[in-house]
Amino acid sequence: MFRITIASNDLPKFMANRLSLFTNFIAPVLLCLTLAILLLSKIFKSKPSRKVFLLDFACYKPPASQMWSKELTMERARHHFTNLSEEALLFMEKILEKSGIGPSTYLPDAFRSELPNECMEEVRKESEMAIFGAVDDILAKTGVKGKDIGIVIVNCCIFNTVPSLSAMIINRYKLGDKVVSYNLSGMGCSAGLAAIGLAKQLLQVHRNSYALVVSTENITGNRYLGKDRSMILINCLFRVGGAAVLLSNKPSDRHAAKYQLIHAVHTNTAASDLSYNCISSVEDAEGLVGVAITKSLMPVAIKTIEANLTTLGPLVLPISEKILFIANYIARHFNLEKIKPYVPDFMKAIDHIVTHVGGQPVLDEVERNLKLSKLDMEASRMTLYRFGNTSSSSVWYGLAYTEAKGRIKKGDRVWQIAFGSGFKCNSLIMKAMRDVDLEEKNPWSDEIDGFPVALMSSDGTFPFDFKPSK
Repeated sequence: MFRITIASNDLPKFMANRLSLFTNFIAPVLLCLTLAILLLSKIFKSKPSRKVFLLDFACYKPPASQMWSKELTMERARHHFTNLSEEALLFMEKILEKSGIGPSTYLPDAFRSELPNECMEEVRKESEMAIFGAVDDILAKTGVKGKDIGIVIVNCCIFNTVPSLSAMIINRYKLGDKVVSYNLSGMGCSAGLAAIGLAKQLLQVHRNSYALVVSTENITGNRYLGKDRSMILINCLFRVGGAAVLLSNKPSDRHAAKYQLIHAVHTNTAASDLSYNCISSVEDAEGLVGVAITKSLMPVAIKTIEANLTTLGPLVLPISEKILFIANYIARHFNLEKIKPYVPDFMKAIDHIVTHVGGQPVLDEVERNLKLSKLDMEASRMTLYRFGNTSSSSVWYGLAYTEAKGRIKKGDRVWQIAFGSGFKCNSLIMKAMRDVDLEEKNPWSDEIDGFPVALMSSDGTFPFDFKPSK
C-alpha cells in the first residue's frame, strides 16, 4: 500500500489542483450524464400523441391590376403624402432600393385613387380577397368540404373587426355550429406558425378533425401617414398576401398528405422590455398612428431566434451536433478560454429551410448568424423579391417556391422559422410524405422558370441605422 504525504504548506496548492480537476473535467462529465439521463427519461415517459398531417396549403396571388412597381409606389407617395419633406421621400426611396423587394409586388386598389380610399368597406375588401382567395384554393386542392372542418384559426396582426375574421370564414363556407374557432391578433409576423402550433395541440384533443389555419395581414387601413422614419419602414416593406393551410389528424389522410408535422417550437421574450418595445403600434408626435420599429430589432431578433434554437436543437440535431453543442455550453459556463458560442449546423438535420422574409437586412443577419448558404436562403430571398413582406404568410410563399422548383422529395425535412413583434420566434419542422411536383395552384407556377433572379449585392448599408446583432 502506498501513502501520499502532503506537507502543510503544499495543501492549498493540492486543493486548488483538485478543485481545478473537478471544475474542468469531473463536473462537465457529471453534467453531461445528468442531461443524458433527463433526456432519456423524457423520451421514455412521453405519452404517444396523434399524428398531425398537413394535407396541403394555398397562397393567395392578387390580380395583376394590384401590381405595383417601386416607381409607382413613390409616385403615389409623393401625391398622397403631401406633408412629407423631400428628405423624407428620399428616405422612402432609399428603403425601397435597399429592401430586397422587386418591381412587381402587390398593394391594395384603394391606394390607386386620387384620394386614398381607406374606409372600412375597402379594408374588408382586401381581407376578403386574400382570405377567401386562399381558402377557395385550399378546398379545391384537397376536396374537403367546409362542413367537415372542425377547427378554424385566423391570424391577422393589425386588422380586427366584429364579427371576427374567423366568423367571416364560418359564415362564407357554412361551417357547422360545433366548429372551434380562434382569432389571433397583435402577434406579428410569427403568428402564422404560432397558429399551426395551436392547431397541432387542438388536434391532439379533437379526434378525426380537420383544422383550417389562415394567415394574412391588412394594408389598406393601416398605412402610416406621418414623418417618423421608424414608422415609415412599414409602408415600404409590407405587401398584400395570405395563405390557408389544412391540417388533419385522420390516419386515413396519411397517404394524401403532403407533410407530417413533427415539431412546433414557440419562444417568447416579451418579459424583456427591449424585446417588448422592439415593434409596437404607437402614436407619433403629431398623433398619427403607426407601427414603429426600433433600432434594436436585429439584436432582439437574433437573441430570440437563439433561444428558439436552444429548444429546437435537442429535438432535431444529430447526436454529433448535440455533443458539440453541450460541450461548448459547458465550456462557456466555466469560462474556459472565453470560448465563443457554438452554432450547430442545423442543415445536417434539415433538407430545406424557409425563413420569414422581413427585409434584406433581416435575411442577411439570419444567413450570417445561422451560417446558411445562398441556396438555403434562395426561397426566402426570392419570396421577398416577388411578393414583398406578406407578414405571417411569407413562409408559405417560400415553401411554395421550393415546391415549384421540384426540390421537395419524400422523406425530406422542412424547417420554417418566423419571428416578429413581442418579440417571438416560432419554428415548424415537417417531413414530406411524398415527392411534391409543380402544381397548377401554386403562386409561382406560371413564372418559376424565371427564378432565381440576380439580386443587387448588399454593401452592408441600410438607410435605417439598425444596431448590429453582435
